[in-house]
Amino acid sequence: MYKTNDIVLRTTTSLIAFILLGFAVYLLIAGHNSPGGGFVGGLMTSGAVLLMYMAYGIEAVKKMLPINFLTLIPIGLAIALGTGMASFLFGVPFLTQTFDYFTIPLFGEIELATAMIFDIGVYLTVVGVMITIILTIATDQ
Repeated sequence: MYKTNDIVLRTTTSLIAFILLGFAVYLLIAGHNSPGGGFVGGLMTSGAVLLMYMAYGIEAVKKMLPINFLTLIPIGLAIALGTGMASFLFGVPFLTQTFDYFTIPLFGEIELATAMIFDIGVYLTVVGVMITIILTIATDQ
C-alpha cells in the first residue's frame, strides 16, 4: 500500500481541501439560482476527498471520514427522485419547482426552493459515485 510522508503535501492539502469544500458548499447553495449546483458541488467535494486520499492515504482518510460512500448513491437518488415526484401531488409536471420565503432567527428571511432539495440529492449521488469509483480503482492493485 502506498503511504506518503510528505509534510508539504499534507499541509497544503489541509488548506486546499478546506477551500474546495467551502466552494463546493457555495456552489450547492447558489446552484438553483445560477450555474453550479449539486453536480458541480459533488465533483468539487470528490476532488477534495481525492486530494486527501493522495496526501494522507486511504486508511487515514477512512478514519477521518467514516462514511460508507456507497450508501450515498441510493440516498441521493431517492431524494432527487422524491423531489421530482412530489410535484405530482400538486398536479403539476415532474420536477416542477416551487419556493417560499421563511424567517429564520439570526439569518432573517431566506428563500427555500425545491430545486435546492433536488440539488442535495444530486450532490449526494455524485459524491457517492465518484468516491466509490476512486476507492475501487485505488484498492484494486
